[in-house]
Amino acid sequence: MSEQIKESSVTEVGDVGLPEDLARADLYGLIARLFHEAPDQELLDQIVSSIPEGQEAQSEDAPLARVWQNLVEMAKANPAKAWQDEFDQNFISVGRPIIILNGSFYMAGYLNERPLVEIRRALDAFGLESAEEISETEDHISALCEVMRYLIAGDDVEISNLTNQRVFFNDHIRPWHDDLCDAIDNVPEMRLYHSVAALTREFLAIEGQGFDMI
Repeated sequence: MSEQIKESSVTEVGDVGLPEDLARADLYGLIARLFHEAPDQELLDQIVSSIPEGQEAQSEDAPLARVWQNLVEMAKANPAKAWQDEFDQNFISVGRPIIILNGSFYMAGYLNERPLVEIRRALDAFGLESAEEISETEDHISALCEVMRYLIAGDDVEISNLTNQRVFFNDHIRPWHDDLCDAIDNVPEMRLYHSVAALTREFLAIEGQGFDMI
């Protein structure tokens, strides 16, 4: 049965200290949301509330907890408009944006190249298709994270299983996500999205390590 890849509706940020699949799915959904569009104030408030007052110091042990704490601080100190301005200045352009969010660019050097074709083949095998209202191509980091979220939390165990997660991640996300995070880090003006890149890099590194153990 065909499913649609739609914009994530994040109702809970989740506990990033938990290894359970739903926590992983939440993080994929959050990363997808943050790279699809700038966070609104409601989402920023949810991120801030994920660490109760007085517990900040307890978040400094694990690398993922540290980058999450940094994102929380950025969300707490900067209103939605600041996030929107940074998003528009760096990810949106009538020509080539400062930061490109598509895997084909990093894997092949150009947009709409063979990596996109391979992703579409994988999605077709899963019975997935992009929702009509989604303008980004399937190699956009948001779309890929949404696929991973579905492969983790979907109801069809023939599709949503660890084997498909590992193959899809290794083929379509792992080869280039560090390059994307490097590109963001190399723009000094992207103060807010540096925290998103750090979370993305750390979380996906943990994902890769976990898949290597299978």
